[in-house]
Amino acid sequence: MLNRRHFLMGSAGAAFAQRRATASRPNILLILADDLAAWMLGCYGNKEIKTPHMDTLARSGMRFLNSFVCTPICSASRATLFTGRVPRQHGIHDFLTDNPIDNPPQGQKAPPPAFDKEIMLSDLLAAQGYNCGYIGKWHLGHDEQPGHGYSFTYTLKARRYNDPLLYLNGKPQQEKGYLTELMTAQACSFLDRQSADKPFLLTLGYLNPHTPYEGHPQKYYDMYAKTAFDSVGWEPAAPNALREKAMLKDTVGNIRRAAAATTALDDQIPVLLRKLRERGLVDNTLVVLTGDNGYLLGRHGLWSKGLASDPINMYDEVMQVPMIWSWPGKIPTEAVTPELISFYDVLPSLCEVTGTAVPAGRNLSGRSFAPLAMRRPLPRNRPWADVVFGHFRNTEMARDSRFKLVVRGGGKGPNELYSLRADPREKVNQYGNAQFITVRDRLANDLAAWRKRTSG
Repeated sequence: MLNRRHFLMGSAGAAFAQRRATASRPNILLILADDLAAWMLGCYGNKEIKTPHMDTLARSGMRFLNSFVCTPICSASRATLFTGRVPRQHGIHDFLTDNPIDNPPQGQKAPPPAFDKEIMLSDLLAAQGYNCGYIGKWHLGHDEQPGHGYSFTYTLKARRYNDPLLYLNGKPQQEKGYLTELMTAQACSFLDRQSADKPFLLTLGYLNPHTPYEGHPQKYYDMYAKTAFDSVGWEPAAPNALREKAMLKDTVGNIRRAAAATTALDDQIPVLLRKLRERGLVDNTLVVLTGDNGYLLGRHGLWSKGLASDPINMYDEVMQVPMIWSWPGKIPTEAVTPELISFYDVLPSLCEVTGTAVPAGRNLSGRSFAPLAMRRPLPRNRPWADVVFGHFRNTEMARDSRFKLVVRGGGKGPNELYSLRADPREKVNQYGNAQFITVRDRLANDLAAWRKRTSG
C-alpha cells in the first residue's frame, strides 16, 4: 500500500514526465505568404527580386526543390494545407468572396456547411496541449473568429496595407500603420507570452505580396525603381489572359511593385527569428516558410495564378511554391531535396514531427515528408512517389519529375502534356504527339487512381 510520501513522489514524477514530454514537442512557426511563387525567391534562382532573409533561412535548413500546391487559388489551397484533404473532400473549390471578380458563376461565396466539421492541424495540436495562434489572412470563412483550436487570433477583414481593419480575438480593431509590420508585432507579442513548458503553433498568414501593390513603405519601391527585370521572362499579354490582365499594360512597372511587396515580406523574417532567440525558443522551434499558391507576373503573357487565363492554367509558376524547413540540430543546414511534395503532405508531416496522430477516417491524400527533411531513410517497401496531383474546378493535373499532364472536363479548352526536361517553361503541348502516348496514358491512369482514392 502506498503511503502519502510515495504518492506525492509518484505524482510529482508523473507531472515531471508530462512536462518533459510536452517540452520535447517542437513549437511550429508557420509563415504562409499570399501569392508567393518559388521562382520569385533568390534561393530558387531569381536574380532580381531581393529576398536575402528568406534565402538565409533556406541555408539554415532544408529547401524542397519541388513543392507544389494542389489548387492554384488561395482559399482552396489553404483548406488543403490545414486539413490534408483536397477540394473534392473539403468542399472549397475556389476563392471565397461575396463578389467573385472573374467567371462569377463559378465563385464560392462561403465554405459549404460541412467545412465547419473539417479537422485542421490546429484542432489536432490544440488537443495535444499546444497554444495555437493565427495572425493575418484566413480566407476560409468566419474570418473574424476562425475557431479550430486557436486561442489567439488577429485576422484580416479588408485587403489593404495601410491602416487596416482587423479582428483581435473576434473584435474589430482599427489599426494605424503598415499591415505587414503590425502582424509581425503581434507575432512577437504572442511569442513573448509563450513558455518553454507549453508548445505553440503560430501561423502568420501574411498578405504580401498579394495585390493591392499600393501601401508599402516607399523604400521598397525605391529599391526597384530602375530594375529592368530582364531575367523574369515576361511576355506580351496572351489572348486568353483573364484575371488581373490590366496589370499587363505595364508589366515591368507592376513587377517592380510586386517585388517591393515581396522584399517587404522578406524583412519580417529576421524580426521573427530575433524574437525566437530572445525568448530562448530557437532550438525547439520548427520554422516553416511557404506560399499559398504561385504567381505568373507576366510569364506566359499572364499576370495572376490559376484564373489568370481562360481556361484555367496549371503552369509550374502557379503550382510551385517555396517550402523551407529550419530547425537547429534536427534538420541539416544548407540542404536541398528533389522529391516532389504537395500541400496535402504538410499536415501528416507536421503531425509526425509533433508526435500527433493524423485524424482517423479522413482519407488523407498525402504522406509525411518529415523523413526527407531530416534525412532519415524511408522504409524500403515505401519509396517516395514521383508524382503530385492538382485539382481546380474542372481542371486536374498529374506531374512527375519529367512530364506534366493537364486535363480539363466539360470541353473547356485543350488538354496538355509537357516534357519538362526538354521544355521547362511549358511552351510545346505534346498531348497529341504519338511519341508521348505511353507517358500520357500512364499519367492519366495515375490521375484516375488519385481521383478515385480521394472521392470518398
